[in-house]
Amino acid sequence: MNQCTAVALLPPPEHVLALSASAHRPEAGHVLCELGEGHDGAHSAMLWDEGGRPGSAVWVRWDRGRARLLPLPWCPARDPRNGDDACGLFAGHPSKHSWAVTDPTDEAITRDLTRRHPHLFR
Repeated sequence: MNQCTAVALLPPPEHVLALSASAHRPEAGHVLCELGEGHDGAHSAMLWDEGGRPGSAVWVRWDRGRARLLPLPWCPARDPRNGDDACGLFAGHPSKHSWAVTDPTDEAITRDLTRRHPHLFR
C-alpha cells in the first residue's frame, strides 16, 4: 500500500511564537501524512518523540479545517515477519501498519540509486 500523499503547511503554535526572540522566529514547515493511502479520518505525521515512553510521541493530525498536536502512544503491533520491528504509527491508527506502507518517492530514489551504484546495494 502506498503512503498517503496529503501535505500540510504547519505554522508554529502561538505559544512557541510568544516565547521566541523576534530575530529568531520559527517558520512554518510542511508535514507529509504517514498513513496508508485511502485511510479514514484525519491525516497524521509524527513531529517528535521524547524517549519512547507511552504518549511521548507528539503527532500532528489535520483535516481541511484545522491541525491539532497530540501526544499519542505508539501502536503495540509487531511485524509478524520480524518480531523485532514495531509499527511506527500511533495506537489505533487507521489503515495498515507502517511496515505495509510504502513511500513511493523513497522507493523511486532507492531504485535509481541501485541502478547507478549497484555496488552499494546487495
